[in-house]
Amino acid sequence: MLSYQHAYHAGNLADLHKHALLAWMLDYMAAKPKPLSYLETHAGRGLYDLAAPESEKTGEAQAGITRALAQDWLPADHPLRRALDDIRARHGATAYPGSPLIARHFLRPGDTAHLAELHPAEHEALAANARFAHLYRQDGFAMAQAVCPPTPRRGLLLIDPSYEIKADYDRIPGQIAGLARKWNVGTIALWYPVLTDDRQAAMVRTLTRDHPDALLSEVRFPPARPGHGMVGSGMFVINPPYGLQDEARRIQALYDRL
Repeated sequence: MLSYQHAYHAGNLADLHKHALLAWMLDYMAAKPKPLSYLETHAGRGLYDLAAPESEKTGEAQAGITRALAQDWLPADHPLRRALDDIRARHGATAYPGSPLIARHFLRPGDTAHLAELHPAEHEALAANARFAHLYRQDGFAMAQAVCPPTPRRGLLLIDPSYEIKADYDRIPGQIAGLARKWNVGTIALWYPVLTDDRQAAMVRTLTRDHPDALLSEVRFPPARPGHGMVGSGMFVINPPYGLQDEARRIQALYDRL
């Protein structure tokens, strides 16, 4: 059940979509003086090496962040580019931050982070990489339900499961509905894969019906290898920060050229 290892996929085209929007949101929120909370249900290890055997085996980062930097998808002042440059200055030229360390770049004294990761090895690595946060080795949805509404009440929750548990597609709309009731001022962002069999479609229809004012951003891209089922990436954001729609359109236009 806990077999997924993101090291094989870090920095791929799905990560790029998710992290570009996440960094934009956190940069916007941190620009205001009020403190904020950052929560993540499936945090992973927080930091990856794109020169590691796992990354080189799949080549997904080459098609993702490496190509994006070579083709100037991220201007020097883009929030994700700034976070990436900071991480690489600290950890080396082949480092790639997961969502927790992207968040760390924007969080300030007085802000709070809560990160859940159930996989034993991933949690152990996260503990070394994310000393700034409250860490939970438990089901991420359980953590979010227990912590919400967080203190400070202003903030962002990222839900980013691996979807290796197929029931997640059925489970997520109810989980998000409960979290949105508890934390009606929070920004709740869900990442999901766009698959060739459209397994995600029913979940997305339920979410858009239940939260008609949310932002929905989907991008498409070629499969990482022949027969690979993921052909796109989706972000569903409740209470999106002002201006996020414009950034989502900019990102989508880049993917449309692939």
